[in-house]
Amino acid sequence: MANPTLTTAAGAPIADDNNSVSVGERGPLTFDNYQLFEKLAHFNRERIPERVVHARGAGAHGTFTLNKSLSEYTIADFLQKEGSTTDVFLRFSTVGGGQDSSDYARDPRGFALRFYTNEGNYDVVGNNTPVFFLNDPQKFPDFVHSQKKNPMSNVPDAARMFEYWANHPQSLHQMTILMSDRGIPKSWRHIHGFGSHTFSFWNAKGERVWMKWHFVCDQGIETVTEEEAAKLPPFGAQQDLVDSIENGDFPSWTVKVQILTEEQAKEFPINPFDLTKVWPYDLAPLIEVGRFELNKNVENYFAETEQAAFAPSNFVPGIGSSPDKMLQARLIAYSDAHRYRVGVNHHQIPVNAARCPVNHYQRDGAMAGACPVTGAKNVPSADVNFYPNDRSETPKPDSKYLEPAMPVEEDAWIGRHSQDDEDYYSQAGDLYRIMSEKQKDMLTSTIAGGLSQASQSVQDRMLSYMSRADEDYAERVIQKIG
Repeated sequence: MANPTLTTAAGAPIADDNNSVSVGERGPLTFDNYQLFEKLAHFNRERIPERVVHARGAGAHGTFTLNKSLSEYTIADFLQKEGSTTDVFLRFSTVGGGQDSSDYARDPRGFALRFYTNEGNYDVVGNNTPVFFLNDPQKFPDFVHSQKKNPMSNVPDAARMFEYWANHPQSLHQMTILMSDRGIPKSWRHIHGFGSHTFSFWNAKGERVWMKWHFVCDQGIETVTEEEAAKLPPFGAQQDLVDSIENGDFPSWTVKVQILTEEQAKEFPINPFDLTKVWPYDLAPLIEVGRFELNKNVENYFAETEQAAFAPSNFVPGIGSSPDKMLQARLIAYSDAHRYRVGVNHHQIPVNAARCPVNHYQRDGAMAGACPVTGAKNVPSADVNFYPNDRSETPKPDSKYLEPAMPVEEDAWIGRHSQDDEDYYSQAGDLYRIMSEKQKDMLTSTIAGGLSQASQSVQDRMLSYMSRADEDYAERVIQKIG
């Protein structure tokens, strides 16, 4: 078989890809170097803006298999029939660092999972931790700024991180996890995943329940110390994922959910929509529903992993949001970030495109294809771009997918409601008390190393939070700071 001919992006064959068109052997270039211009112009645009968070990552394709029907709770098509399979794409990532950071930074790990269902893409955009640093999105930009490099020196600054946490005791639970032995995973294959937020299922009767996603790593949790991490290649986790799939050692996760009825949520001892808290397993037991494995590497890292645009707002019928304040903000922010970073038509990129018929009236914008869908057969109508219209063959809403009304959990008034009096200490203390002596020593040593760089005021506040969680927690840090 003859080798294919090199072409321009438009498919025109190229005769010479080594020499530009010039006026003589030593003369200047001419304006008809269209082949050179195309090459340079594309090269200048090979990098789209990196993600502000979750910039460094790795992804792979796989398959989810349902082993327990959830039809009692949801009409979601991919959760109905036991034994059914759904294609998935999972992107792992570090959170705070940029593309220049290491796979082995002490940092939460993003765990963004996409289900390509028969009724659209469903995204669970979570982390490897069941909680987060915040429960109100008003402070999210400030939080990220505090975890990034110092804006003056452009180097990491532990003092600034602790200064932020000292002003936000709601961060104590997540900070305790981050500074523990779980803070630096050995690989992408050895972490749990969590939807973290509270979501909702709703069924054919219009009944809603609240739920949380858990993705339990079948390979087991494995981590490294900071000393071990310093000796590992910065791309080691990504190489490990590629190699394991290439060798047929497919990583997998058992999928579980926690469920609360609306009545149970009203009587729950904690705010079930607070992202800084977990649901105790004894009050909301884990229910195993399936398993997914990653079995196919990406063929083009940029086209797939880098351009993958996950959004918590990518729901499917039968799954919805909740009063979780952080989730509510992410429903807007993520899609908006993709429209800026990748483009208004990011849904047309193959890794983001639905694998079912797409019919809508959105048109135009940068990088618009010939039609607003993934395939020519899905064109709703060539000469109408609005709804309602008088054409019988054009897409129309279907009331059978109508989501039940979201309940208001209290006699609510619209306004700014302080959460300063919330208990942000008990669950951090519970976590500390189940740690082994070795884990407690590692946790407090790691905290002391960073907190010692902060001001006395920051140290005093952080130690007071730890003391409220557990006296021994604070005492060990005090001793190690000296």
